[in-house]
Amino acid sequence: MPTRFGLLIAIAILRALGPERASNLAGTVAAAIGRHLGASRIADRNLALALPDLTPAARRRVITEVWRNLGRNVGELPHLAALKRSTHGPGWELVGEENLPQGQAIFFSAHCHNWEMILPIAAQLGLAVSGAYRRASNPAVEEVIQNLRLAAHGNHVTMFPKGAAGARAAIAHLARGGSLGLLVDQKMNDGIAVPFFGRMAMTATAPAQFALRFNLPLVPIRIERIGPARLRLVCEPPLAVPRTGDRAADIRAITTALNARVEAWVRADPGSWLWLHRRWPKPECPSAPA
Repeated sequence: MPTRFGLLIAIAILRALGPERASNLAGTVAAAIGRHLGASRIADRNLALALPDLTPAARRRVITEVWRNLGRNVGELPHLAALKRSTHGPGWELVGEENLPQGQAIFFSAHCHNWEMILPIAAQLGLAVSGAYRRASNPAVEEVIQNLRLAAHGNHVTMFPKGAAGARAAIAHLARGGSLGLLVDQKMNDGIAVPFFGRMAMTATAPAQFALRFNLPLVPIRIERIGPARLRLVCEPPLAVPRTGDRAADIRAITTALNARVEAWVRADPGSWLWLHRRWPKPECPSAPA
């Protein structure tokens, strides 16, 4: 288990390398080691379920890219605060700026490429967007990561821990006129089962509930990786979703639409997504209805 001192030494080394070399080094190391770890077996099973046409060799290539991207994210984490909007080199660019809402919104995304840049970019654009996060099990890791995030997006962006207390804080933030940025692609046992890659997957309903409660648009955003420490934020038009007044039906329809949007992103670039977590139930569970 890493200690705080060990993590700080690693961060200092990555900082000294600069964003591009840190991204390349960490990506190379993760790609070499990751395929031997148990999480790669989870990824292989997920890929076989979701994309059955992929050969075993193709699945191995995707998994290698998943680890390489995850390593790049780690290498870039100490540099998030230094990555600014630019036309070339380390930094980020924006596509779909015309789709950014003038007022409040629920922005939703997924664990694609370097998702950690979503809130720093929003902060640089002057958007009052806060987000939710899952606490790391290791307190030393949790402290270090949160400090790096705070340095990247500043004090005016709040990170709400997942859970009941975090949900109440997010509701208060929305009531004050703020926006939320949420990652919607992880398994949530207290969510609802809706289709994802043709199989039922437990999915969080919070984005749909927040959007309905505050009558806010749901705006799809995603990060694309152009190169080492070079990223692109893509903002799409707000999702067209039903608001019939039947709350339960609307929550299910919206949550289904969110999964469909994320699925389209992942199908377009399978190696960009974090296949390493247990997104679906065991194979004996029923597939999604046609």
